[in-house]
Amino acid sequence: MYCELTERERAGIINPIFTCQPAGAQYASIGIKECIGIVHGGQGCVMFVRLLFSQHFKESFELASSSLHEDGAVFGALNRVEEAVDVLLMRYPDVKVIPIISTCATEVIGDDIDGVVRKLNAGLLKEKYKDREVHLIPVHTPSFVGSMVTGYDVAVRDFVKYFAKKTEPSAKINLITGWANPGDVRALKHLLAEMQVEANVLFEIETFDSPLMPSGNHVSHGETTIQELSDTANAAATFALNRYEGGKAAEYLRDKFDVPAIIGPSPIGIRNTDTFLKKLSEATGKPIPQSLVRERGIALDAITDVTHMFLADKKVALYGNPDLVISLTQFCLDMEMKPVLLLLGDDNAAYKNDPRLKELEENLDYKLEIVMNADLWELENRIKNEGLEVDLIMGHSKGRFISIDYNIPMVRIGFPVYDRAGMYRHPVVGYEGAMLLAENIANTWFADMEHKHNREPVLNVW
Repeated sequence: MYCELTERERAGIINPIFTCQPAGAQYASIGIKECIGIVHGGQGCVMFVRLLFSQHFKESFELASSSLHEDGAVFGALNRVEEAVDVLLMRYPDVKVIPIISTCATEVIGDDIDGVVRKLNAGLLKEKYKDREVHLIPVHTPSFVGSMVTGYDVAVRDFVKYFAKKTEPSAKINLITGWANPGDVRALKHLLAEMQVEANVLFEIETFDSPLMPSGNHVSHGETTIQELSDTANAAATFALNRYEGGKAAEYLRDKFDVPAIIGPSPIGIRNTDTFLKKLSEATGKPIPQSLVRERGIALDAITDVTHMFLADKKVALYGNPDLVISLTQFCLDMEMKPVLLLLGDDNAAYKNDPRLKELEENLDYKLEIVMNADLWELENRIKNEGLEVDLIMGHSKGRFISIDYNIPMVRIGFPVYDRAGMYRHPVVGYEGAMLLAENIANTWFADMEHKHNREPVLNVW
């Protein structure tokens, strides 16, 4: 067998690839308009997540904490939730959606956030805020299971489950972007506009590439509205671009409201973008316009310019969110590169039955190792102690020291990226994303050749 799926053998984790479930729920919440999430746990459960988000986006935004302390960890801390909701509603008169996001500490002590939501709905909201529209949504994301990926998936399902309401059929589709960047959302909306397809875009973070206006500093907010979330039950179809980041919501809408669910592929690379557009055309009846055919041709030309001459047979190690890593693997294979190690940072049992990984098992003619529940020591140990040779590393900024220490070029991609400017603005999806990504890989390789004084003959054209 050339493609092998294994699990990390060590008990401890050294340099984790992912952070915890509440981070994923918080990422989903920042995409909703008039929403501020309350994380029920210690202040660090918000502070360190906000730090990651702000390092990545370089923007200001709002999340709240119930600020659990030692006494609450012993005696319970639901009173902190009640106080947090009251303070939040007083301070922010426009807030309508407040997810209550649990953490490891509050799940362990057994705080009943569903119960406190019922109590607040029957008491505080009727008595003090009776003239306001307020939606309190419990989101259970204990940190001792899953990861930020599963936390995102759970939160998206819970938001959709809370708001979705069957009324009149709509010609719109639901587009669940997954853990996307503002540039990706912009590129996806461009594809929809060219196809003349209207969509409920979940969760809308294009505005996290925020302008600096004469009126003053801008605080970033998501743009997915309550109306759009409610309308998800009436859509013509749901497109969840990532199997593990929105798939649960697509399945819920299918099972509850008979909304067809199209789960994947993530439109990264020419092949997957082609498939996405074909499925979009089939679901909506809209033809693929010549403008996108031309975009495809430009991207193909750009990729052809760098693939065979410069990138063929280069060995790649990839890590990050599973849908991103698997889609990047497919793209690298299409560019004649050889992914040799994939690191998936949690132990999701569904990986073993993922059809994309099954396809790799059936078609590869060289060794590819896929490690579940992996950390970045798995990459470093293989390079340092097991003789793994790679020409390129692809992943987020947390792996940069492996790149530095072992003098291996690295393409920053995924979340978080904080040691390169503006990467959140550059899409990796669609034809534009495929072109930019291929050129980024090639330019990274060229820069490494210069750094190592590698005078490859093919570049000595003068």
